Formats: sequence, structure tokens, C-alpha cells
Amino acid sequence: MNPAEDIILNPTPEEEPAQEPLQPIIETGPEELPPDDEPPSLKEVIQERATEDEAPQSATFSLRRILLGDVLNTTFMRRQIWLILLITIFLFIYISNRYSCQQSLIKIDRLKQELKDAKFRALSSSSQLTEKCRETNVLELLKSSHDSILQHPDQPPYIISIPKK
Repeated sequence: MNPAEDIILNPTPEEEPAQEPLQPIIETGPEELPPDDEPPSLKEVIQERATEDEAPQSATFSLRRILLGDVLNTTFMRRQIWLILLITIFLFIYISNRYSCQQSLIKIDRLKQELKDAKFRALSSSSQLTEKCRETNVLELLKSSHDSILQHPDQPPYIISIPKK
């Protein structure tokens, strides 16, 4: 065992118990280390241990690997997590924008239908008013109403001329 490799990692329960027997931890003092070799920092040990269990990314992606989440453990996915998060945010914005546009289109269609109905009512009211204002209808109304002193004239209208002074 090399003195620089003083840290022995505890075996995980997934490893087979038939491996080499564990060697006792040999503690060496700072005087036994060569001056160039420094013990690895905690960050380096954690990083080594985190990447130790990762298998290299294989060329075949199977449905089983995707469903079991093996794809998420790769270093590539860990590096690209912010990109995936950004894409997800953009997808939410896209979906909400599309939803609001569809709601606006539905409202526009409803307002167009209301406008068409209002134009139809205005046209029918205008035609009823025109029909009631016709001369024949007014005369019939006057004849049927005995209260009125208005009558249809027997003589045609004529112009009265007044001389100017």
C-alpha cells in the first residue's frame, strides 16, 4: 500500500463479500509522508467516490435503462441539468401562451357571433319601422282609428306664392 493512499473507503453493501480481505488501516504520521505528497482533500475524495460507482455511458440506450433512471446518473445529465431546466421552463411558457391564445380566439368567435346577432336584430327592427311608416299603413291606421280628425286629402297639394315687398 502506498503511503499516499492512506484513506481506505468502506465497502458498500452491494459489493460481493468474497473480495479480498480488508487490510488494516495503517496510520502514518506527517513525518512519514514524503514532502511532495499531500493527503487528498475532502472534496477530491468525495468527487472520486461519487464518480467511482458510475459506469461509463454505454452506446446503447434501452427502455429499461431509461425507466430505471440509469440515464439520470450519468455525468452528462448532471452537467446538462440547467439546460434541461431551462427547456422545461420554456415549455411551460409555450403551453401557457398557447392556452391564452386559444382562450382569446374563443372569445373573439363568441363576440363575432354576438355582433352578427345584433346586426340581424338591428336590420329586422329597421325593416319593421320602415314597414309601419309607409303611407298606406299610416292611412289604414288613421281609417281604423275613429278618434283622429286627420283625413286623406281629396285635392292635390298646391304651392301658395307670396309676393315679396
